[in-house]
Amino acid sequence: MALYKLHDFDPSYQDSFEGNDIKGLGVYTEGSDEKIGTVNDVLVDDEGHFRYLVVDLGFWIFGKKVLLPVGRTRIDYGRDRVYAVGMTREQAEDLPEFDERRLEYDYEESVRNVYRNPKYSTTPLDTATPLEASAPLGTAGYTAASSTPATPSFSRDTYNYDQEPSLYGLNDRDHQTLKLYEERLVANKRRQKTGEVAVGKHIETETARVAVPVEREHVVIERITPEDAGRAVAPGEANFREGEVARVEIHEETADIRKEAFVREEVRVKKVVEQDTVEAQETIRREELDVNAPGLPIEER
Repeated sequence: MALYKLHDFDPSYQDSFEGNDIKGLGVYTEGSDEKIGTVNDVLVDDEGHFRYLVVDLGFWIFGKKVLLPVGRTRIDYGRDRVYAVGMTREQAEDLPEFDERRLEYDYEESVRNVYRNPKYSTTPLDTATPLEASAPLGTAGYTAASSTPATPSFSRDTYNYDQEPSLYGLNDRDHQTLKLYEERLVANKRRQKTGEVAVGKHIETETARVAVPVEREHVVIERITPEDAGRAVAPGEANFREGEVARVEIHEETADIRKEAFVREEVRVKKVVEQDTVEAQETIRREELDVNAPGLPIEER
């Protein structure tokens, strides 16, 4: 089963602790109150169950970080402390140094084998304060870890944290506080791009024809015989001039064709918003309290 740092698994985990962040709390030995180090981080499995505290042993062994299973801890928020049940300097020295790049079964086994060693065995503490961090993280959808009897041997393929409640489980308390959670559907909207409309221009060509009427002038020489042809003219009436010329200008029209650009139309581009309602249906869960005390007086307040 994979392990994740608490912040990587749930960036908003602090909302579930009501302002009490377990990271940064001092870690002390149970009974002697000797400070071991500080909670550097928390590791959870892929279902959100708290499995280990990453403890920086700066006060004991400078620069070394080790894993402390949640079943070997109890928390006291009133004193901002985490107590390591049964932890000794010798045990801390025997624990392999924490390396987040080695979070796999063999590495965890090397950690668990130190805690399984009979010389580091512990007895359950009846008066220990429950580790609230081991409870579910509310809206993140975590479920409380259950405890089952330990099995004599462990296998890489079948190992389950519930097989070792002494390392990962919680002790029963006379007045244990349980938080009951429920799931709710939270509706929100997310704006996303669904496409893009590009409006542009391109040029098309065609052959245009135009007809222009033009005029051309030409000279028409018309010779006629006057009615008094053959009549003798009076002396001096005839005026003979050498080289007399009559000039007539001739014009013609030519087609003057050119191209000019004119505004043909305008295109306006705008967006309109259409509203719709999206309905969703999902199965949600709610925790209810089960009290199993046959024949015993129970008072609910």
